[in-house]
Amino acid sequence: MTQETTPTAPGQAGARTVLITGAAGGLGRAFALGFAGRGYRVAVADVNLAGAEETARLVRETGAESAAFEADVTSAESTRSLAERCAEFGNGGIDVVLNNAAIYATVTRSPFEEIDPDEWDLVMNVNLKGPWLVTRAASKYLPEGGRVINLSSATIFSGSEQWLHYVASKGGVVAMTRVLAKELGRRGITVNAIAPGFTLTEASYSLMENAENYGVDRGALKRASQPEDIVGAALFLAGPDSSYITGQTLVVDGGRQFI
Repeated sequence: MTQETTPTAPGQAGARTVLITGAAGGLGRAFALGFAGRGYRVAVADVNLAGAEETARLVRETGAESAAFEADVTSAESTRSLAERCAEFGNGGIDVVLNNAAIYATVTRSPFEEIDPDEWDLVMNVNLKGPWLVTRAASKYLPEGGRVINLSSATIFSGSEQWLHYVASKGGVVAMTRVLAKELGRRGITVNAIAPGFTLTEASYSLMENAENYGVDRGALKRASQPEDIVGAALFLAGPDSSYITGQTLVVDGGRQFI
């Protein structure tokens, strides 16, 4: 029988545990607060421990349990330790893994011939190797009915010039999601991806002026994407109404891409 996937109220002993990487700020922090509002026990991880601790503090202010962990998603040893500590925090298990950690705003835009190979490797290590290592480490603690949610990007469908390494890394996340869905599906665990469009976070504002207007005219919905729009998709994929959905990529971009 598949494990019940409905979380309990904040603070209750039976609350489900979600592990969110890249949660020191931005979309990761929004995910943490969103899951807290649904009664989850929230483990936040980031290479920036101070930022993760601030996120955990904000989560605890909502009445939910939270703990912050320093972790480097590119390291097998660090992710192994992270999974172990999160499982202990979660009373022996992890119910939802949300692979959000990624390099985004600091990625240099340049023609493909001019991409620095070292930056290529860094982007691939964080954006693609990272979700694999975190899922590999956490999978032993995922029960039947567990969920893995990977963050891709809508840019993989449209292409984004002079950003080949970023787009390729996020395309790899979709491919990885499909394979993991089959392998973990034998244990009753679903694996899905979310492909957000341009979303208004601190990182997005740092990329350009008037970020709130970027691409709005190209969408079916004539407004900018807010973090809450992406959080809702993650909560759906983590919840009971998506228990028969796996290996899929949910595009959340206000209708800029029709796939």
